Amino acid sequence: MNRFILKAVVGSMVLAGAQGATAGTDIYFNPLTQSTAVATPNHINELNSPWQTPAGVSYKNLTSLSEVEADTAQSIVRVQGLGSNASMFDMVSFDPSGKFIFIPHETQYGAGLTRYNLEQDSAEVLFSGDLDGANGDWSSDFGAFDPSTWSPNDTLFLGEEWSGEGRIFEVLNPMADVNDIQYRELNSIPNVAHEGLRFSLDGSALYFIDEWNSGSVYKFVPAVKGEYTQGQTFVLVVDGYDGVAAENWNSTSNKDATRTGKATWIPLTDADGNKLTVTDPFLNGPSVDPSDPTARGGRGAADELNATPYGRPEDIEVGRLANGNEVIYFNATSELALYSIEEKGNGKAMVRLMASETATPKNLGYPATTGTVDSPDNLAQDALGNIYIVEDWPNNSNIGGDVWFVRDVDGDGVAESLDHFLSLQVDGAESTGMIFNPSNPTNFVIVVQHPDSTNLDNVPEGFGDALWSFDISGVVAPPCAANDDRGRHGKRSEKTCNNSDSESFVKKLIKAAKGGHDKH
Repeated sequence: MNRFILKAVVGSMVLAGAQGATAGTDIYFNPLTQSTAVATPNHINELNSPWQTPAGVSYKNLTSLSEVEADTAQSIVRVQGLGSNASMFDMVSFDPSGKFIFIPHETQYGAGLTRYNLEQDSAEVLFSGDLDGANGDWSSDFGAFDPSTWSPNDTLFLGEEWSGEGRIFEVLNPMADVNDIQYRELNSIPNVAHEGLRFSLDGSALYFIDEWNSGSVYKFVPAVKGEYTQGQTFVLVVDGYDGVAAENWNSTSNKDATRTGKATWIPLTDADGNKLTVTDPFLNGPSVDPSDPTARGGRGAADELNATPYGRPEDIEVGRLANGNEVIYFNATSELALYSIEEKGNGKAMVRLMASETATPKNLGYPATTGTVDSPDNLAQDALGNIYIVEDWPNNSNIGGDVWFVRDVDGDGVAESLDHFLSLQVDGAESTGMIFNPSNPTNFVIVVQHPDSTNLDNVPEGFGDALWSFDISGVVAPPCAANDDRGRHGKRSEKTCNNSDSESFVKKLIKAAKGGHDKH
């Protein structure tokens, strides 16, 4: 596509939102004890109750492919011939008012953006590609829009993941009339397999990742705050890392290499955005494989600087630890792990393993769960700074994917427990795009992505990708776990628990949202 601001062409979709806060809280719900079974396509559970939830958590459907396509006044993106991948609602975003949800489409080509109006229950495509990406021409097409995030400048960022050319686009006026929508490619941000995309709490930097099994973590600092066409990019290097950056995280050279501990943000470009590596980090590329000479440049450039590799880093959230320092959370899907990066200032950081399937207890102090953390993908954060992990794919063909509450009561960036929060029972689907409403802190939304019912060839009149809204204001508090050892440091809990705890949590949540916690 050309490098100028483009008037959008009708035919796309939408996503927005994000939040940031401080530290975390104790568990506020009765955790699940197993993953749910998967129902057949268009089963009553998919249509009415696709998740198993803790007591008191309620939810309702907002919209779906079938609803939008049955109404001529609405529009949505569905690319023909892609089966269950024909639409793929992904990581949605809210506008600051909480009245609009932007839904990016993770289609192989012809990707776009939809804006959904909560009050009117209506969807409209803001723009979409011309499908020429199927023939290798991406000049007016887009592939695999995955991340979206609302910027401090009231614009919307979108990134290409596994298809397209690894570009970042900025929608300059996301609230405008469809015919007036403008967007531009940001050539100042390196090309990688974009998924995690979040701004720092003060809006002065953009954190992003390269979703690859040798992927790294990056930080872009605009030359002028709020203007993203020029700036400096850094990549994270753990000081003690002694592996081979170009290899996968679990290669022979990397499997025992240090990838946590003290770290440094190493410049990938100078302050004006000029490359400091032989590899051009801004190279557009249809391939995400760094061994391909036409690959997206950000990966190869990071390798030159010995950037620390992780196993498919995916979504990012930005918050604040109990000590007041900013923290970046990211999932490493292939590692079944969640990491935290504490900003130390002056280009320094501290990387910690926050939680993992093998290292972190589940439902600590409460009835155990047989569920396992499988392919941690998306992240969400509530107004109190609690982090939620959303799994990528069903644990197997019979068991649905889960959502986990990351219990970090002391706010040190290392979890005491992973608590089983939700479980999806839709055939072929995953949960994605979980995000809390910035104007209603007890509300969050989640997408059911690529269910088998999106493939109309196999499931006529299928429900398809769908957007759901949750309310936790009526959640039932967990019972007292008196004298249970619920900490990492061997301390016994003397806390008394009662049914007012959930009310207390909800009140704290609302107070935190009103109190002006840092947002991004």
